[in-house]
Amino acid sequence: MHVITLLNEKGGVGKTTLATHLAAGLAVSGLRVVLIDADPQGHATLALGLKKEAGLLNLLINEWDFDEVLRVPDPDSYKLPDRPLQGALYVIPSDTGTRAIPGAMEDVTLLATRLQEIEDDVDVVVFDTPPTPSLLHSSIYLATDGIIYPTECESFSMDGLAMSINRRQNFDPLRMQIDRHPIDIVGIIPNKYERNTVLHTEHLKVLLKTFGEQVWSPIAKRTSWREASAARKMIWTIGPDSRAAVDAMNMVN
Repeated sequence: MHVITLLNEKGGVGKTTLATHLAAGLAVSGLRVVLIDADPQGHATLALGLKKEAGLLNLLINEWDFDEVLRVPDPDSYKLPDRPLQGALYVIPSDTGTRAIPGAMEDVTLLATRLQEIEDDVDVVVFDTPPTPSLLHSSIYLATDGIIYPTECESFSMDGLAMSINRRQNFDPLRMQIDRHPIDIVGIIPNKYERNTVLHTEHLKVLLKTFGEQVWSPIAKRTSWREASAARKMIWTIGPDSRAAVDAMNMVN
């Protein structure tokens, strides 16, 4: 089982959109995937047509079993049209109750411990995270194998990226104490990219100079992303041949 977290301490950079598409795309590709919505807004839950509920709170604080908190989204909300679904996607939903987790959590390794229960049954776990750091973030840092950092090519987003990467390094000593390797930077995704602007072009150059091959292909800003969000569907479900769908599948691949 591999655990991947979408993270940036700047809000609005597209973490939820990319987390849901990554999880759904890996399921479409034939993997068994669990998407964990760790944001009290519950937008990853909504994005897959599910109701907000305190799934993560019940798992971590109320000690519910996984089969009590896992939800199965309608495959028509995320699979490729006219193709059979090869894998499986499950969601642990969130609501405002998620805000209570940091204050009630006594063991920062709890999340990593609970995930061990499903490691033989799941190929990939994907976390969607809120921007504000908390003890729940710390627990995710200890549970994850790698982080994908979405960022806009804007000054504040780039600053959030820098803070997030620096914070990741702070957890390596604690991870060593529990026999876990340092957290990998899986990739940095320039999101909502506007190719014809000098600002975005120059910031992309800075990213490439600083992080090299860890920077993935930019995902362009397109109206179709908002349309897919409003429809509670993945981008390739409403427009499988669109340029946005190609960008999304390139990320999944």
